[in-house]
Amino acid sequence: MTTHDAGHAAGRQADRYENRLLLILFLAFGFVFFDRQALAFLAPYIDAEIGLTNAQLGTLSGVLALTWALAGMVAGRLSDRLGRRKPILIAAVLCFSLFSSASGLMGAFAGLLAARALMGVAEGAVLPMAQSLMAEASRENRRGLNMGLVQGSSAGLLGGILAPLVVVWLAETIGWRAAFFVTIIPGLLIAAWIAKSVHERPPVSRLDTAAVDEPALPKPPLREVLKLRNIVLCMMIACCYLTWFIILITFTPTFLTTVKGYDPGTMSGVMTCLGVAWVLWGFLTPGISDRIGRKPALILFSVLALISPFALVFVADPVLLGALMILTYTGLGCFTLFMATIPAETVPRGALATALGLIMGVGELAGGFLAPVIAGWASDQWGLSTAMFIAAGGAALVIVLSFGLRETAPAVLRRRGAPAAVAKEAM
Repeated sequence: MTTHDAGHAAGRQADRYENRLLLILFLAFGFVFFDRQALAFLAPYIDAEIGLTNAQLGTLSGVLALTWALAGMVAGRLSDRLGRRKPILIAAVLCFSLFSSASGLMGAFAGLLAARALMGVAEGAVLPMAQSLMAEASRENRRGLNMGLVQGSSAGLLGGILAPLVVVWLAETIGWRAAFFVTIIPGLLIAAWIAKSVHERPPVSRLDTAAVDEPALPKPPLREVLKLRNIVLCMMIACCYLTWFIILITFTPTFLTTVKGYDPGTMSGVMTCLGVAWVLWGFLTPGISDRIGRKPALILFSVLALISPFALVFVADPVLLGALMILTYTGLGCFTLFMATIPAETVPRGALATALGLIMGVGELAGGFLAPVIAGWASDQWGLSTAMFIAAGGAALVIVLSFGLRETAPAVLRRRGAPAAVAKEAM
């Protein structure tokens, strides 16, 4: 076999691995969000049996975000220090499945709080491991698309479309507790698939910054990562966008049934529209960013995301509301940009999992933990519409912050004649 033929064979092998890895990680992170979303859809049923205030509902969402954040930061840094991602990912998938099912065994708020906290510990490690694996295996012209499918569309399909349909149906049919048990089997199967088919390193590394991470060179310390403008801005954007997202997924089902007066079936239908939008924009937004740039895509689709909470408050007709949700619930596609793709194109490979865990962790602490607690308290004082306005404020701040980002999309930088990796100059 000639060198040319060997190169083609290696390329085909790398392409097959890229596609297989995409499918595995798509399902893994999708089931993470299936678990995370289940509480919001089951809240009306849990409230009828246990009794939950808006503040308690916000706290249940917030404690998962708190432990998710801490676990993500620790796991990301640990992964970079050890140079291992696969074992951490397998352990995380196994544990979140077990801890999710434990929620169905709890008979009071305190038990649910403990179960959700343990879920966050396991789930927080999944995204930094998954996206660092995906970034390195992805072709340049598919990096944004692949990472969007892993983080956005997977969560939308399984957490946004299947979760409200399956979870509400289970709650109506056999009770809310049984709905928490459905994730054990998928989680075990996915963990086994990861163990069998995922490699610690892809056949061919396709991440531009991978060359910086030679064994002879020290891994960049955390303080050097924090000097990068894009990383700091992405952390701030994560805080604001998590505020928008967590408040919406936490309070919208209850808002639709109590404030709007929708029956459970209508509520489930509207929430499914959010899931459809989540799937579509989850891959369209980062895919478009591969061509027009990360920064303009983030600004454009954040403007649309700003409309979603206002539509929930002011649009009464469920059909029109569902249509508007499909058109404006674009933020989940943006998540891939500031939480994965831009950092992956900014830092060297030796700091990649650290950067991803840091951005996710800080965002979850502020937007995932504090925001729903504050929004729940404010809603108890002034009504659930208050939570929607807080969510809108988070999206508005994202738009402002996004103007400060430096472009990282390789195709756009080539058109400008700029270097392909902005991080190399800073580090």
